[in-house]
Amino acid sequence: MKMKIFLLLLLLLGAVIHSTDAVTHSLQYFYTASTGMEQFPQFVAVGIVDGQQIDYYDSVSEKNVLKQTWMEGVRDEKTITDIRKGLQQSFKANVGVVMQRFNQTAGVHIVQWMYSCEFDDETQKVTGYEQYGYDGEDFLSLDMETNTFIAPKQQAVITQNKWNRDKALLEYKNNYFNQECPESLKKYVNYGRNSLMRTDRPSVSLLQKSSSSPVSCFASGFYPNRAEMFWRKDGEEIHDGVEKGEIKPNNDGTFQTNVNIDLSSVPTGDWNKYECVFQLSGVDEDITTRLEKTRILINESNTINLIIPVVVAAAVLGLIAVIGFIIYKKRNAKRPPSPVVNGQAPEETKFLPQA
Repeated sequence: MKMKIFLLLLLLLGAVIHSTDAVTHSLQYFYTASTGMEQFPQFVAVGIVDGQQIDYYDSVSEKNVLKQTWMEGVRDEKTITDIRKGLQQSFKANVGVVMQRFNQTAGVHIVQWMYSCEFDDETQKVTGYEQYGYDGEDFLSLDMETNTFIAPKQQAVITQNKWNRDKALLEYKNNYFNQECPESLKKYVNYGRNSLMRTDRPSVSLLQKSSSSPVSCFASGFYPNRAEMFWRKDGEEIHDGVEKGEIKPNNDGTFQTNVNIDLSSVPTGDWNKYECVFQLSGVDEDITTRLEKTRILINESNTINLIIPVVVAAAVLGLIAVIGFIIYKKRNAKRPPSPVVNGQAPEETKFLPQA
């Protein structure tokens, strides 16, 4: 499984992993530790349920802050704060250990721990992952099927062997991912049902940077992030000359996406044969937008800037953090689950083992 980490100056929340299945729910946790960047928090922790950030912690405030009103009273936030303080210290130690493994004594370095579980209401199937990254590459991952750690890097073999010999740790992981995670996820979804299970239809616009540029069908303001968008000609979906954009988060908890089509070789008189179709999970009626010249918004300078996602986190209380943003191959990845039980966040029940 290949992981790519992009260093961002903004904490990008939501849409890290999203499903096209209407009954799939996800619980995700991201922990990032950095060194060599004094202007940024050395440790950041974020929890996400179905694309909505539920909490935030950093080493500057050293306080866990809820981001959803429906999470209030679900767990003891003082306990969560204490646990994340402990994780903060574990991460600080682990950054130093990994730097030594790579014979590094200074510089900017990032360690990230992430795990998630997905639960399908219909099939009851649970999938997930747990993975560690260092400076843009895989460092260690947990194989959910064998319940053993795998080291893609030679520098991680020591940790792999150490953790695989820890039978108590492996037993905890197995129980957590197969029992605690799905129970916790169900509980959180139940508490946030009114917000998480809602459906918000988007506004759809036709945009064009110039008269010779591809036409972009842009949808913004929809929820959840399980959606499809495509172009049709004479009622048939087309793929030639079509480029689909990713589903990205807005700063209000909703999402946006776009799909572009190159009509440079199509006579203007035939444009009305094309239409953009937006489909939202949980909503039977499609939003169809006929391609008409008069409906296209053109700005020779930069109309397409509207497509750039607004990711400045209200979720982070205005705090900018350098964080690794991980993109996984969703369908083929073997990923172990995440946590939350009886009001106590699961991942918060055991500290990160020292590398």
